[in-house]
Amino acid sequence: MKKWAFVSDFDGTISKKDFYHLVMEKYFKEGQALFKKWKAGEMNDIDFLRTVFSSIHQDETQIIEDIHSLKIDDHVTSFIHKVQEQGGRFYILSAGTDYYIHHILQQHGITNVKVYSNEGFYKEKNVHMNIDPEHPHYSGRYGIDKFKVIADLKEEYETIYFAGDSEPDSHPAEVADVTFAMKALQSILKERSTPFIEVDDFHDIDRYLTDKGVLK
Repeated sequence: MKKWAFVSDFDGTISKKDFYHLVMEKYFKEGQALFKKWKAGEMNDIDFLRTVFSSIHQDETQIIEDIHSLKIDDHVTSFIHKVQEQGGRFYILSAGTDYYIHHILQQHGITNVKVYSNEGFYKEKNVHMNIDPEHPHYSGRYGIDKFKVIADLKEEYETIYFAGDSEPDSHPAEVADVTFAMKALQSILKERSTPFIEVDDFHDIDRYLTDKGVLK
């Protein structure tokens, strides 16, 4: 069994802003009513995202330019390199789509990171998702079941560290060995009595793991 791995959510954890927020601000302002319906629990996450991502109506060059405008945590690139250089494996686990994640990783020169996410592709001026109900990690609500992914990784690694920021991340937090919680995830995990380390960014995570001797 391998020693340890770090698994991170993407939107709002690695990136400063969720990609769907960017799309709604630029191309789908009328989606606010849909957003409220989703937040009220009247719509599955995956159905909300499918609707938003299919409302862009731009050439792929413009969509990629928009993706590249997303700011990421200013320490995450060096943190990933540190993890990789010091015996850990870094994974991204996202209930969004790997389409924009791969573009951002390439933009920032981040390599050797496996992405677990909903498969995305460009077609007819929009971003679409290929969701397979037969996939072992399938979730009817999120497209991908983050809990199942972490549970499978725990079969390979002695210790799994996980970082997230919102409700979908509360489920993998139940099975990860150590969870670093940002933003809304902190109050959600408090309510559920799920243990977590409160952090604001990857600087905080780096300091914690260095203090614990996981990183040097």
